[in-house]
Amino acid sequence: MYIAALLARTEDGWEASDTELDEVETLADLADLAREAASDDETVLVCIEQDGTWFGVVRVDGEDDPRVFVSDAAAAMRSSYGEILLSDDLLGREPEDPAVLEQLVDLDGTEDGEPADGDGDADTAADPDAAPGDAVRAGPIGDADLLTDLGMEEKTVLNLTAEDALGSIADALGCPDMLEAVR
Repeated sequence: MYIAALLARTEDGWEASDTELDEVETLADLADLAREAASDDETVLVCIEQDGTWFGVVRVDGEDDPRVFVSDAAAAMRSSYGEILLSDDLLGREPEDPAVLEQLVDLDGTEDGEPADGDGDADTAADPDAAPGDAVRAGPIGDADLLTDLGMEEKTVLNLTAEDALGSIADALGCPDMLEAVR
C-alpha cells in the first residue's frame, strides 16, 4: 500500500490533496502532475510513502527541474512508484538505451546464441536472474537539502523514518491537519 500526497504552497499557506499515481510513468510525468496543482509557479511537494519501508519527496518549483529525495534507494527500487523517482541521473548511472544495447550484441564475433568460450560457461555474463534493484545501494539518495528553506534541515530529513516522514514534513510546513485529512 502506498500513500501519495501533494502539498502545494498558496498565498494562504499550504494545501494538501491526495493523488493517484497510476497514470504516472516517469519523473517528468510526476513533475507535470505537481505543476498542475501549483498556484502561480509556487512550490509543490509530492510525498510518497510505501508500506512503511521507504518514503520519497519530490519538490517542484515552477518550471525548474524537480528535486528528489528517497529514504532508501534499494527498497524504493523494488517498487514501481520508487522506480519513478530513481532516475538514472539520481543513481549516477548512464541512461539505458535499448537501441545502443542491441548494437553491442555479438561484438565479440560469436554467432547469436553461441557462447563466447564455447563451453556455455557464463561466468563473465551479466546475471540474468538479478533484480533491477540489486545494483542500487541501500540508504538515502538524492537532495536531502530540499526542505531546508521550508523549515526542515538536511540532518532531520536524513533521520526521518518511513513511518513518521509525511507527518514530520507536514508539521514543519504547518499543515499537519490537512495532510491527515487526505491520508
